Amino acid sequence: MADPRPAARVLVVEDEPDIADLITRTLERGGDMEVDLAMSGEVALEKASAQTPAVIVLDLNLPVLDGLEVCRILRTRESSASVPIIMLTARTSEGERIRGLDLGADDYITKPFSPRELAARVRAALRRTRTQNAEEEPNVVYKGRRLTADFDAIAVSVDGVPIRLTRREFELLRCLIQNRNRVLSRDRLLERVWGYERSIETRAVDVHVARLRGKLGAASRQIETLVGLGYRFVD
Repeated sequence: MADPRPAARVLVVEDEPDIADLITRTLERGGDMEVDLAMSGEVALEKASAQTPAVIVLDLNLPVLDGLEVCRILRTRESSASVPIIMLTARTSEGERIRGLDLGADDYITKPFSPRELAARVRAALRRTRTQNAEEEPNVVYKGRRLTADFDAIAVSVDGVPIRLTRREFELLRCLIQNRNRVLSRDRLLERVWGYERSIETRAVDVHVARLRGKLGAASRQIETLVGLGYRFVD
């Protein structure tokens, strides 16, 4: 039976024609995705503003406005603040990956890459978004001694002061709070927060937990690290 859902719009930002064509053909092969191609950061921002995509595949090595700056701008806009962003780049250093994650990227793939793996990661991001939308509970609010998190309003505050979190940081906090007083392994967090069915980059979890703790300040003590096991939110 054919999938009744319309094809998901994936914004691919890639300035190399051969790679852009390969990504387009790979993603559109199954008929469940439709690629909107942008070959510069400026065009990508215009297209994302005109119509919010379901997922963004973003090359970092773009002319004039590079991918990191495009990611930063997308995350400041309400319409694209929660859109999954998968960064695609030839930069392989850990520092570059961490910088991309810090700016709000959800995933990071280095060139040369497997087209099938890229398609699998895009589909994982789509599944996670659809599942989250279907299971979202309205008006769920956590109120601790210092920390307040309104999952419906996507608002977090510590001692009454609003805290600005990236989409991934917010989803990580939501997962930890919803499973409070339970230990969650890095693989489990990748599956629940990133939507992966297998471990890909557990380092991404550590980076986001560190960033989250830094923003929570006095309330960060509620997130415990259990060496060799994972993380736990203590209520």
